[in-house]
Amino acid sequence: MYPRLRWLMIGLVFAATLINFIDRLTVSTLAPVIVKELNLSNQQYAAIASWFLVAYSISHALSGRIYDRIGLKNGFSLSIVVWSLAAMAHATARGAGSLSIFRFLLGLGEAGNWPGAAKVATEWFPVKERALAMSIFNSGTAMGSVIATPIIIALQQAFGWQATFLITGSLGFIWLGFWLWIYQAPREHRWLSVEERAVYSEGGSAVVRRTPWVELIGYKEVWGIVLGRCFTDPVWWLYLNWLPLYLTRVHGLDLKSLAWAAVVPFFVSDIGALASGFAATWMLGRGWSVNRTRKTVIVIGAGCMAAGVGIVTAHDVYQALAWMSAATFGFQFWVSNVQTLPSDYFPAESVGTVAGMSGLGAGVGALLFTMSTGWLVDNFGYTPVLVIVAVLPVIGTGLLLLLGGRVRRIIE
Repeated sequence: MYPRLRWLMIGLVFAATLINFIDRLTVSTLAPVIVKELNLSNQQYAAIASWFLVAYSISHALSGRIYDRIGLKNGFSLSIVVWSLAAMAHATARGAGSLSIFRFLLGLGEAGNWPGAAKVATEWFPVKERALAMSIFNSGTAMGSVIATPIIIALQQAFGWQATFLITGSLGFIWLGFWLWIYQAPREHRWLSVEERAVYSEGGSAVVRRTPWVELIGYKEVWGIVLGRCFTDPVWWLYLNWLPLYLTRVHGLDLKSLAWAAVVPFFVSDIGALASGFAATWMLGRGWSVNRTRKTVIVIGAGCMAAGVGIVTAHDVYQALAWMSAATFGFQFWVSNVQTLPSDYFPAESVGTVAGMSGLGAGVGALLFTMSTGWLVDNFGYTPVLVIVAVLPVIGTGLLLLLGGRVRRIIE
């Protein structure tokens, strides 16, 4: 018997998220090399990143509903096969056109990770542990970002950038073998103990009617989550897509120096993700309501992101990294609790769909911001981009709190 089986499940999702970000960051980490070799402009690079986000946004909306219908095991399997094949295909890119196609396919597959992860946390964890579960899998985004840079640079220097895509893309298939062997739904799992069933029952497992998406979009709480993510997620995407280029062009770092410098903001963001979950668990354990807990953590995270505006005053790379780290810490502290809101408002049968809608909002916001970033950098430099990205989370959090109202179950 495995009395703590739920932690193994979230560990699998953590591993998938880590691989997801390694595959996603291979292009941005190698951007100084690829941009030069394929002769790409800032606007072309922004367009390539935008095609990923177009597919990512579309797939978020579709993946949530697909996961609710076909289940976690089949949904995750489909997602990781698609994104792993797409990641490996990057090795054959010969220009902006082919690279854009492969980024689009990668986005289609990778988006499924998020509604799937939200469903795992909802189905396997009670409310008091759910934010911690979300923060654990979310830390995979930061940990993937931390380990991706040195690994990708080492592979590129040893084998070239094409082989690097083949190696990192193959990781998903290794994970798939473990997923197919280990994962089963809570009610069916052959390893589930009596204690684990009790914990699962505490989170609520009654079978209820699946709410149609056309009904879900009528709830202002859904729009609060969607708009909150739309305005705030560009903070994260700015650093995912532009950090290596910013550090090389503004602060003169070479590829070798990037191996340590680009890691710092993402390492700190990993601390933010875990701190968010532990903070929420601690608050709930002290008798705070879910409403007070979620809002407190979310506001603190938004404040840290806004503080990142200090980067425009940075005189050297160390100051720049410190301000970036404040922003990335804040984002992960913020998003780990925002991603629990669908399960706070809605039953498990609708969580994947609502999480997918929120991912769609996040993708649209990131897409619009990314498309604008290339033009702004070419014409005005990085300063206006960094100021805008400090203001957006304040707007997003305001909309989230205004439309979300009191955090409580609105559909039983």
